Amino acid sequence: MIFNNGVKLAAAAMAVTTGLAVTPADAQQPRVNWKMQSAFGSNLPHLGPPGHRFEKDISDMTDGRFVVKFHEPGALVPTLECFDAASKGSVDACWTTPGFHAGKYPVLAFFTTVPFGPQLGEFMAWKKFGNGNKLEQEIYAKHGLMSFDAYAIGPETSGWFRREITSLDQLKGLKMRFFGLGAKVMQKLGVSTQLLAPADIFPALERGVIDATEFSMPAMDIKQGFYQVAKFNYFPGWHQLVSVNHILMNKKNFEALPKSYQKILEMAAGNQLLHNYAESESTNFGAMAEMTGKHGVQIKRWTDDQIAVFERTWLEVIKEESAKDPLFKQVSDDYLAFRARYKIWGDAQTVKPTYLK
Repeated sequence: MIFNNGVKLAAAAMAVTTGLAVTPADAQQPRVNWKMQSAFGSNLPHLGPPGHRFEKDISDMTDGRFVVKFHEPGALVPTLECFDAASKGSVDACWTTPGFHAGKYPVLAFFTTVPFGPQLGEFMAWKKFGNGNKLEQEIYAKHGLMSFDAYAIGPETSGWFRREITSLDQLKGLKMRFFGLGAKVMQKLGVSTQLLAPADIFPALERGVIDATEFSMPAMDIKQGFYQVAKFNYFPGWHQLVSVNHILMNKKNFEALPKSYQKILEMAAGNQLLHNYAESESTNFGAMAEMTGKHGVQIKRWTDDQIAVFERTWLEVIKEESAKDPLFKQVSDDYLAFRARYKIWGDAQTVKPTYLK
């Protein structure tokens, strides 16, 4: 017994003097398995694949000890019910967008995209260094939730229509899938809007349940096949000039993680944010060329007068929603105040190159 203890002491001393790392198994980081349901299918460019990359990054950075398993839409809970599932802990996380939770708090749509809003740099400046993310987290915390911005895409199209729209009067009575705060603008212009999960849009358009739809950018819309039913694609995407989406998590489950895993989650989300935005911007011109050249899609642009109507209506929405919803007013006031301060910098940097004609 004395001999064995002596051997152990000698081995320990040798480990110290030779610089060997002696780490008991129970001191290693734990194995953690999370369930993360995505609102977007893994085959949908720029929305599903970054969830898989996120999953792989976390596994790689923890040598497989922390797994955030990507589940396809509807695999665990209905797509638009992931908010409640994560709040209850039925799932650990949702790969989703604040805009899908606007039914609970209309103002949450502010944290993914804003009509006539900024590009990514200004938007993230408000979110991270203004009060945007702070206000967002205060809302989610009421339900035991928290989030990290995790993937972003650039401007979208403003809709697919079966017939050419030459006057905004033609929008009255139209049934249209529409996302976020832009839907409130369309409603004021006489459109009957509804929010459909991505997988439900094409069948509804094909069967005539809806007359028109917006969804995303050309690289994604072409995969959805909207051009098979609607040949008129309108620009610019005034309602969604940038979209920032997130991983929504059960707060208690997050706080129970080792600090290193918490930081890895945050860093993996930030990595996808930049990767995905750059990737999406590199693909849309090719998709547009294919749709016009191969599928007979007509690219249309709203007139300046029509865009002015959309903007004026959006300002009316802000006023009306702020009057009836103090939380909406708090967030919109903060957002607008930040943009007013940013303007001196943004205007000073505006360049319109003449060689790109």
